[in-house]
Amino acid sequence: MKRQNLADLFTTLCKLALTKPSHYGRMRTLHLAIAALAAGLAAPAQARTELAANMDSGGSSEPSSYLQCVPYARELSGIQIYGDAHTWWDQAKGRYMRGTRPEVGAVMALRPHGNSRLGHVAAVSRVIDSRNVLISHANWSSPGEIERDVRAVDVSPDNDWSEVRIWFGPMQALGTGHWPLYGFIYNDRKARSKRGAKARRIARNDDVIGGIIAANMQ
Repeated sequence: MKRQNLADLFTTLCKLALTKPSHYGRMRTLHLAIAALAAGLAAPAQARTELAANMDSGGSSEPSSYLQCVPYARELSGIQIYGDAHTWWDQAKGRYMRGTRPEVGAVMALRPHGNSRLGHVAAVSRVIDSRNVLISHANWSSPGEIERDVRAVDVSPDNDWSEVRIWFGPMQALGTGHWPLYGFIYNDRKARSKRGAKARRIARNDDVIGGIIAANMQ
């Protein structure tokens, strides 16, 4: 294959990637574009065969041999939930606090959408403002890749964090997809423990003050 034809193929695949409805589709198409360009220079026939085989698969399957988002989110957040990402929201009910506002240490739970049938979870590492946060997560921009402190932006009309755009590494920009959220799962156990300790201190102080008042009234 001529170099010009390879360049045209690479450009076409990059444009095609932007039309994919899911980040997995975009990710896989971009990787194929790079692989086709590199392999095509060395072994054109092999590159064409591999490219055709991968394109036929549609890029809709989610790789299982790479680090998944679930164990990484569990490690970062301390939230002890297991199972596919789309099950976390329901599993958290009654065990962890849930809500619609981002907090540091919370898990952002994405609904299944497009070709992402299993959903996605990411840990919030920083809250910038009412619409911007930084997240750390795995298996998003490329299979098994860990991304730390990348942007996620609330694009919902009511600023209720029901829909987000997320940083997509190959583009070095926010991805074009709008991803629906369940919400945020908070690891509230430490917070509850701190609140309980504070309440006990207040109670002890009240007892001391009450004792002094009682003694002075005698």
